[in-house]
Amino acid sequence: MTGLSAGHGSRSNATGANLDLEAVSFGPFSLRSRLLEKDGAPVKLGSRAMDILRLLVSRAGEVVPKNEILSYAWSGLAVEEISLRVHVAELRKVLGDGKDGARYITNIPSRGYCFVAPVQRGTRAAAPAPAPSPERTAPPPSLPHRLDRMIGRDDVLPELSARLLSDRFVTLRGPGGIGKTTVATALAHDMWQAFEGNVHFLEFGPLKDAALVASTVAAALGLVVHHDDPSGSIVNVLRGRRLLLILDSCEHVIDEVARLAESIYREAPGVAILATSRESLLVEGEQIFELVPLPGPPQGVRISAGEVMDYPAAQLFVDRAAAAGHRGDITDEDAEILAEICGKLDGIALAIELAAVRVGVYGLREMAGLLDSRLKLEWRGRRTAPPRQQTLGATLDWSFGLIGESERIVFQRLAIFAGPFTLNGAIAIAADEGATADRVVEALEQLVAKSLVSAQPDGASRRYRLLDATRSYAMQKLTDTGEADAIARRHAVYVQRTLEAGMMEQGAGDQASRLQERASLLADARAALEWCHAGNDGAALRVPLAGSCARLFVELNLLNEARIWSARALAALDDAGRGGRWELELQSTLGHAFMFTERNSEQAEAALRRGLEIAEALGDHANTFRLLSRLNMFYRRTGDYRHLVPTAVHAERIARTIGDTAGIAGSKALLGVSYHLAGDQVAAQAHLDEGVRDAAALRGTQPGHFAYSRTPQIPLARVLWLRGFPDRALDCVRPLVGAAAPRDVVMHCIALCWSASVFGWVGDWAAVEAMTERLAAHANMHGLAPYEAVATGFRAQTMIARGEAAGGIDLLRTALARLHADRYELYASAFSADLAHGLAALGRVKEGAQVIGETIIRVEQGGGGFDVPELLRRRGELEARAGELDAAEASFAASLALAEQQGALSWRLRTAMSLARLKQQRGDKKPLGELAATYELFTEGFETADLTAARLMLGKPPT
Repeated sequence: MTGLSAGHGSRSNATGANLDLEAVSFGPFSLRSRLLEKDGAPVKLGSRAMDILRLLVSRAGEVVPKNEILSYAWSGLAVEEISLRVHVAELRKVLGDGKDGARYITNIPSRGYCFVAPVQRGTRAAAPAPAPSPERTAPPPSLPHRLDRMIGRDDVLPELSARLLSDRFVTLRGPGGIGKTTVATALAHDMWQAFEGNVHFLEFGPLKDAALVASTVAAALGLVVHHDDPSGSIVNVLRGRRLLLILDSCEHVIDEVARLAESIYREAPGVAILATSRESLLVEGEQIFELVPLPGPPQGVRISAGEVMDYPAAQLFVDRAAAAGHRGDITDEDAEILAEICGKLDGIALAIELAAVRVGVYGLREMAGLLDSRLKLEWRGRRTAPPRQQTLGATLDWSFGLIGESERIVFQRLAIFAGPFTLNGAIAIAADEGATADRVVEALEQLVAKSLVSAQPDGASRRYRLLDATRSYAMQKLTDTGEADAIARRHAVYVQRTLEAGMMEQGAGDQASRLQERASLLADARAALEWCHAGNDGAALRVPLAGSCARLFVELNLLNEARIWSARALAALDDAGRGGRWELELQSTLGHAFMFTERNSEQAEAALRRGLEIAEALGDHANTFRLLSRLNMFYRRTGDYRHLVPTAVHAERIARTIGDTAGIAGSKALLGVSYHLAGDQVAAQAHLDEGVRDAAALRGTQPGHFAYSRTPQIPLARVLWLRGFPDRALDCVRPLVGAAAPRDVVMHCIALCWSASVFGWVGDWAAVEAMTERLAAHANMHGLAPYEAVATGFRAQTMIARGEAAGGIDLLRTALARLHADRYELYASAFSADLAHGLAALGRVKEGAQVIGETIIRVEQGGGGFDVPELLRRRGELEARAGELDAAEASFAASLALAEQQGALSWRLRTAMSLARLKQQRGDKKPLGELAATYELFTEGFETADLTAARLMLGKPPT
């Protein structure tokens, strides 16, 4: 390659290559001689950065060792590697490396640098027209706000990205305030497209209880887990997925994070993990990336203004000083003082920023003196470290001494927030009683300007937060003043009233936005609850605070927390509070949570019944409806069908009293499901048809709405099949095939279960198998053990239908044992019928008859139900196989009569076929009369399994 003059006089080329080469181009840039152009316009570049670029381009695609670059760019000089890093950072910044997916220079750890962009060579090559960058999908608001300009870390991001892609598990380690979160945030935005939007950023800073680490990760992944340790569910859902998981500020919950991260690393090879921490996690797979202090200029030597600005620490200081209003230029005379300041600040980004904002007040020389007199060590570092190496805690102590008394008070009080807060929140906590909000607003503005409080956009407004180290410092100051408990009480009252106000507003306006606003208080809700129960000062707030938080926990599917705090608050309830609105909220939440976390226990029913009693006494119609719906679900799950229609009729009456459109639609769906399971399919269809017509109103509801429920389309499918409309039933469930799971995972499980039952009824066992696999994976992912048992039952049904009776029987026994233990009887009767059928297929008729007899007794104890005609038919089949022909005929007669009463034409068809076979066995001359009459009532579904079998028995030609 022929090329460029080396520059800097007659410097020799340590690499042995002649760099006087022809023009080259890469991306929108062209390089010839010592001229770099972008889209034809000259680009300013320092001489040493130019030398580095020329060398790397000349060996594009190769790793150039660092010592070769140093020998070339600083020929004849002894310089440290840090100088190379500074100039590479400058070069990356000029090239826009890392922006919009562009990559030019990559660091290969312990080896050197490599120019990775495609290079076109040719005599005086013209720079190609810039290719239009692909349209980028903006990262969601769930990612923290990225700084518009991040100084001194340009070389870190590409290197860290490469390490993360190759090693998968990297801990970004460094002292507090060095910028770990800033780098992690920037990396999340940079790698958003590389991971196709699958980037999850979790801030553990606000988390107080290490036991909540796993549930916090689960919630961020959209998992609903109803057991104490969701770690297994997290690992299960991450298997086979490709995503980036960023775990920020781990040091205070490091044991729990370490265990979970190690499990994910071992079991989920497609997941990359970036942790930020002040210490290593010390687990398998972890690779440490040390975030070093920002490089600063050398101390005790003469240095020019231009040279001092080559160093990131100085760049950051000047940039933040200018942003704070300092307009003075850095002169050669100032350069040495600035270098001294940077040395004293030890390259810690936050310390630099805190000092820089005061330059306009004190000037550089005075600032250097203040650093000597005001900074003190907060913790021990290396014993041999010189006194000048002051750290973040001392910087904060010094900065606190620089702000005014009013700002100090606000700063200290804001430390009580466990997460981001709003301006209204700041006023509620920091304003003195009876004082105007102006003082807090002004103080907050100054604290943001002085980098003691950070601000980030939140739609049209802003949210504020204290960095973790800053918050700890401010909290200690608050404790020292003696008012920590008073402010904690004020904080608990603020959280309670804010959540209570949100409860009152539910059902109005933008519900999704309101839920997001309430969810943003989760960290503060947890902190306030902990404080209230930690001592007697918060005792009076325990019940109202837990009552206000209870619905939030349910909305966020944090049912274990809902159960724990509701139970603790109810235990603290005094006589004056019994029968009040807070007991109502707590009992309602406790009953709902018990259903899913403590099985369908009697405690769940007792809590729901008590809540309903209070709601009716208070005339609280919305909560009356909500509790009736929850009780109805409880009775569905336990198989106690006698209570379904009365609770649903009661709920419809309440909905009409309220007059809410979604509530009325929800009551129709509730009535339809209740009549269906209780065994009145005509009434069920009428109500579900009405519910479907108004389903749009239901789809717009959020979890906080009293009528929030699933679409009536799925239960309608089952009713339509029973009524004799198999094709219409399939039309209802087919949209679920291949559809993505909705946010409400419990409702999705129910939809999969009921759809699988429809596919089984029509004889499409391939579809049952597909739905079963989805149900099993979804239930396992979210720790919903009862639905895993249901999936096992459907899998066994499929096996028996395909002639694999022995394996199917074993699976059914396993599934039924789990369902009975959980008092989850909704699907147990159908599975028991299949178990009996499988036993008979193996010649174990007596065992099968015992199973079906016990099942019928159990169902009748619950008030009967929709599938009793089928259970009676199955009993008759077993009786016929045992030679008990009269008993079999009686069972078939009872089945036919009940099917007719229920309006269940499809059950009637099945029984008519069984009766026809029995009559043929007994030599009846007209065995097909009932079957022919029943078959003629069908108008569709002639290709489904039952109608095909009936047609063959009747000798009819295919339709």
